[in-house]
Amino acid sequence: MPSLHAHVPVPDRGAILTKATLRAAERLDISGRLLAEVLGISEATISRMRSGDFTLPDGSKAFQLAALLVRAFRSLDAITGGDEAVARAWLTTSNLALGNRPVERITSVQGLVDVVAYLDARRAPI
Repeated sequence: MPSLHAHVPVPDRGAILTKATLRAAERLDISGRLLAEVLGISEATISRMRSGDFTLPDGSKAFQLAALLVRAFRSLDAITGGDEAVARAWLTTSNLALGNRPVERITSVQGLVDVVAYLDARRAPI
């Protein structure tokens, strides 16, 4: 009788988040240069991510920032009903509540946290 605990593959969180981050950036039209700035890594590393030669190390600062970016994307996607044009427009339009264009805010850790909090509040108002 085979063991219930036989070889069960463990998902590679870094690989999963790397793929999700690249997909979110693509759908939001975030350039490699901007994505590198958001994640605090080099543009060359973004290129290696795209080619599959690099995955975000689980628990690293870049991993944590990528998780926030994906969370922001998911909230924005839900709010816009999946309309990428509307999501891209929101990202590049001045926002009084955020004090700047969201695309400008996400380049700092605090700005990215503020954008996520803003979108979370909009997504699920009390």
